Amino acid sequence: MAVHEAARSTREIGRAVVTGGAGFLGSHLCEQLLERGVEVVCLDNFLTGSPQNVLHLMEHPGFRLVRCDVTDYVHVPGPVDLVLHFASPASPLDYLKMPIETLKVGSLGTLHALGLAKEKGARFLLASTSEVYGDPLQHPQREDYWGNVNPVGPRGVYDEAKRFSEALTTAYRTSQGIDTAIVRIFNTYGPRMRADDGRAIPAFVGQALSGRPLTVAGDGSQTRSICYVDDTVRGILALAFSSETGPMNIGNPDELSMLELARWIVRLTGSASEVGFIDLPVDDPKVRRPDTTLAAERLNWHPSVSSEEGLRRTVAWFAAQRDAVAAQAG
Repeated sequence: MAVHEAARSTREIGRAVVTGGAGFLGSHLCEQLLERGVEVVCLDNFLTGSPQNVLHLMEHPGFRLVRCDVTDYVHVPGPVDLVLHFASPASPLDYLKMPIETLKVGSLGTLHALGLAKEKGARFLLASTSEVYGDPLQHPQREDYWGNVNPVGPRGVYDEAKRFSEALTTAYRTSQGIDTAIVRIFNTYGPRMRADDGRAIPAFVGQALSGRPLTVAGDGSQTRSICYVDDTVRGILALAFSSETGPMNIGNPDELSMLELARWIVRLTGSASEVGFIDLPVDDPKVRRPDTTLAAERLNWHPSVSSEEGLRRTVAWFAAQRDAVAAQAG
């Protein structure tokens, strides 16, 4: 649904700050905010994001890109109405390689982003994650579920960073009176994902397009619920422009196994790739599916892009990227 149809706050959003705005999800947020007439200041240190993701926005008069590490400081001159905190490594490959940076951006980065919102009197939206539910004992996962997380396991650096950032955001709301919201984002995919970020969909698509075996972890029975990026961004902005506080799940309840996903991508790419199996990562969640009742009731939000259509678009984007690289090399 259009953002103005959601339950709205009394505040008008004229200028927004997006931390991690040059990342996969952040760049789509910047794009959609600009399309809605909102000026955007995009902050990113390019640890996992890339200026390439927002290159097409650089000529827009309402867009500004600033290289900034939010764990050091956050300073933005002028008025700010909305702070969207999306800075963080988000794929297992990235946060396992950068555990300290991941913990710092979830703690110090969130602290600084909240400080900016407090200074400016802005609404603050935290990008949290379905990973706060850990390897869930409740299925599907509702917002009132506290989760099953191993704090000292390899995934704990990301899971606990996000759980801490939720607690910090809540503390700023209750003790400082800051207008905050928390969104718990489930697996999202689409154009501008990094081919090498280690997540299943870009890995499977890259393997299928090049004719290599698709590497499915474990026996492939573990499930994920995948949401196309346009739907995820629409849900995030519906929450941002509302008066809701969350936490609120945004994701597609369309649950499928990793083996099903791999076979689907082989069909969509027309590849002759085989499916192979690798060891299951430590603490890898066995199931993942959002209960999106709250988003449906409070925001009238529902995902609208089918998994098949979303995967077709994503495969087409990766194929075009590969062809462009090949043309430059040739």
